[in-house]
Amino acid sequence: MKKLSSRALSGLIFVSVLIFSILFNKISFIILFYILMILCLFEFVRMIKLKSVFPYIIGTLLFIFSNILNVEDVPSRTIFEYVGVALFLTIFISFASILFAKKEEVISHLGKIFLSIIYIVVPFSLMVQIPFLNSSFNYVNTTILGVFILIWTNDTFAFLIGSNFGKHKLLKRISPNKTIEGFIGGMIFTFIVSILLTSQFTTLSQIEWLVIAGIVSTFGVLGDLIESMFKRQAGVKDSSNLIPGHGGFLDRFDSVIFAAPFIFIYLQLVQ
Repeated sequence: MKKLSSRALSGLIFVSVLIFSILFNKISFIILFYILMILCLFEFVRMIKLKSVFPYIIGTLLFIFSNILNVEDVPSRTIFEYVGVALFLTIFISFASILFAKKEEVISHLGKIFLSIIYIVVPFSLMVQIPFLNSSFNYVNTTILGVFILIWTNDTFAFLIGSNFGKHKLLKRISPNKTIEGFIGGMIFTFIVSILLTSQFTTLSQIEWLVIAGIVSTFGVLGDLIESMFKRQAGVKDSSNLIPGHGGFLDRFDSVIFAAPFIFIYLQLVQ
């Protein structure tokens, strides 16, 4: 009972802080997601046994450059200049970091740095762009809030339906608890909630919310499975114990980390 109440309390605090930061203003949203990126990066770097500060340096620079437009209201035509500078710094610092690696670990060291950036930093940098992907390029908090509502819906109903009705394993080798029934159930309820969101979060059309629901249901599960694969390779159950009863921050964001780039690409194409 005590463990259950601790899990419920930590979950409530986590969701409350997340929703408050999204709804308050764009600065609180960007700052919180930078902190979350660093925490997820910390857990992942520790999981793959990478002893280096460079993922944090590169991650911070890439995050800052990708958000200059949003914070300073720089004209949108300059976005390619900032992205270009960010990519140059990422590549340059990544290769420069091998000077600090042991000779026999150079390739592994560089590979782990790139993996950390691609798996954690890039998705978070794109995730923070999602509320700004509209015709006016202004911060629209309902877009990113809706994405998280769909993520939570998919995770919750996939677990409930899988636990009660699941008989066929989705990918037993990686995650023995996930079932095909849970995957389908989570997807159905995510589509239902996306239709309900249309009447409340009107910035996006019903078709756009339905497409996002499909992305969340498909790529969110893939993200969960990929993180499970990393944890299995590392021999750990959770990415950390930073959230009592819930594991680590990476455990909470594994779905959205993988879905966010595809949502970003879709909204970039339709806006």
